[in-house]
Amino acid sequence: MNSNKIRILVVEDALEIQRLLRSAFEGEDFEVQESDSLAQALSRAATFHPDLIVLDLGLPDGDGLAFIDQFRTWSQAPILILSARMNEADKITALDRGADDYLSKPFSIGELLARLRVQLRRGSKTDTGTSPRLEFGDVMIDFVQRVVTKSGKILNITPTEYRLLTALTRFPGKMMTQSALMKEVWGPHFKDSTHYLRIYVGHLRHKLENDPSQPKHFITETGVGYRFVK
Repeated sequence: MNSNKIRILVVEDALEIQRLLRSAFEGEDFEVQESDSLAQALSRAATFHPDLIVLDLGLPDGDGLAFIDQFRTWSQAPILILSARMNEADKITALDRGADDYLSKPFSIGELLARLRVQLRRGSKTDTGTSPRLEFGDVMIDFVQRVVTKSGKILNITPTEYRLLTALTRFPGKMMTQSALMKEVWGPHFKDSTHYLRIYVGHLRHKLENDPSQPKHFITETGVGYRFVK
């Protein structure tokens, strides 16, 4: 891997489009890797550390939206959607889930490269480093495998607990309001049901803190929300 080159991950199952994009990107002196499935794309993103991802939403083993959801738990690298889905609702959904731009197929290589350059300029101003694992105390979260261990033992973390855990740990040290956490984990219709949040934060403390009664990592900001501290 050439660390001096811009790294582009192409997630696309159509071989002819893969070839077209590789030719265009290598012509810009970018380093390119391809994935043709959701599972392979997540694994490759964790090891290749792309500076930008070009993502098709229609993958043989799942929806590209699932890739966005998982990738965003550990990286803010730009994601440019390249999809045959053209209706407005699909575009809005992808952008709301964490994509940075959306280009419909068929597409112009010139326009794609221009949009890609815009995202790379924006990305260069922020930290887009990829860290697919997080460790604190004796806890390790593997965001690619969606596995949480404590002292080397795999924990039984429910889907709701995992969504809350990733929301809290995404920005260490940042205070997350109750309403923001409720909306992200349970959806907008549950934003006022904060008793769910207290219960599930308690679950995480019980499973991850050495002393749940005196938490060191999942801190309550009384009347406001919660803060994760590594």
